Amino acid sequence: MSKAVQFDSYGGIDVLQVRDVPRPVPGNGEVLVQVKAAGINPSEGVIRSGALHHLFPATFPSGQGSDLAGIVAELGAGVSGYTIGDEVIGFSMRRSSYAEYVTVPANQLTLRPSKVPWEVAGSLFVAGVTAYAAVRSVHLVPGDKVVVAGAAGGVGSIAVQLARRAGATVLGIAGPSNDAWLTGHGVVPVNYGDDLPARLRAAAKSGHIDALLDFFGGGYVAMAFAPVTRTALFATIITVSPSVMSHLTRRPEPNGGGLR
Repeated sequence: MSKAVQFDSYGGIDVLQVRDVPRPVPGNGEVLVQVKAAGINPSEGVIRSGALHHLFPATFPSGQGSDLAGIVAELGAGVSGYTIGDEVIGFSMRRSSYAEYVTVPANQLTLRPSKVPWEVAGSLFVAGVTAYAAVRSVHLVPGDKVVVAGAAGGVGSIAVQLARRAGATVLGIAGPSNDAWLTGHGVVPVNYGDDLPARLRAAAKSGHIDALLDFFGGGYVAMAFAPVTRTALFATIITVSPSVMSHLTRRPEPNGGGLR
């Protein structure tokens, strides 16, 4: 037997229980991971509350948690590329990462870099994949100037580093308490507040902004189409209205795209 966090009805954290459950057995193409650390995303708490039942209904008893990091304990049939004892980062679609052991499809795992602490690795997959997809979608090339809203948040803090790696100049929108962190990672901090579009253009120096990545909401997507800060490309993880989408323009993906 092993232990897992489960709940039998929608509600707050009080519905969560730690239970003894049979140790999972990996199926074809799956890996059994002994979990060392697991993270939870805000959306998972909302799912547990029942507020998203119409989109993501829970089947009870339900587990909780998606992000995880741990050690490969067993391999299912057909798995290659991993060996028992490997340290991995992964994601469970079954909301089951709050457990001692979890089975995960091998294609939802990647090796843990030795310099990434367990507690960081255990919360990295969802935010990291989101940041990677957003940065990749705007096809940055060296010399581009990109604005990142929510630049010091969970997703934004990864996205700014990926954008810098792609060779872009990054203007990071955040509060003043994050200026030192952003500057230390090669980002030009621009604090939110009054006259933000004009201050972004001033920070861009040439006045031209190539792309905007929005990880916060609250009007930043609309700002991408404002005359002062009009950009060629934008990506957002926030819901966008049809009227905004109708103005979206994109440039062709150079040489197959991707981060360099």
